[in-house]
Amino acid sequence: MGGLTGKKVAMTQMFKDGSVLVPVTVLEVGPCYVIQKKTEENDGYCSVQIGFEEDFSANKAATGHCSPAGLPAMKRIVEVSCDDGEVKPGEIFTAGMMFKEGDKVDVIGSSKGKGFTGVMKRHGFAGQAASHGGKAHRRPGSIGQASYPARVWKGIKMAGRSGGTGVTSQGLKVVSVDMEKNLVVVKGSVPGHRGSGIFIRHSVKGGSQVADS
Repeated sequence: MGGLTGKKVAMTQMFKDGSVLVPVTVLEVGPCYVIQKKTEENDGYCSVQIGFEEDFSANKAATGHCSPAGLPAMKRIVEVSCDDGEVKPGEIFTAGMMFKEGDKVDVIGSSKGKGFTGVMKRHGFAGQAASHGGKAHRRPGSIGQASYPARVWKGIKMAGRSGGTGVTSQGLKVVSVDMEKNLVVVKGSVPGHRGSGIFIRHSVKGGSQVADS
């Protein structure tokens, strides 16, 4: 199984060895239900669709998609790679089945949406003169040249919508796993607000860094 889906619960802190304070993020991972299985014969590749949390306000299309597996509509559905093994629709996967203390994991989520923001907040611009007659306090300044090229180059940093994009936190260490409550506690921060959806998998690189996806 390529990974499991869930949601971010909250950030907190834990004591390590009784003296070192470690910042951690609590994730609710699973139970994930197998909604559909895709095979090499029928679909050209092997994968499974897994769902997390029942959706009580789903429409008929979402309900009908999950009903063949004998499941209600799910709030969060993801497709993950899987070997062509004995995985059947309706099967349940939990956090304790995939992760244990000491594992390195990647957590994929969406960053907090900031809305329309200026260049100082969005790109970290220093801004211009705050006094002595300056009138362009938080403005970006020049965005190009003159009669040549007579246009604005692609990729110029300007004001616009910030946040709400896919972010992957790589190489996070699993501090603890609560099998009864399906909670995975990882060291460090995870993208998104409390309650936002996440996807967790075993680390691809094994390192510790954050990458935009």
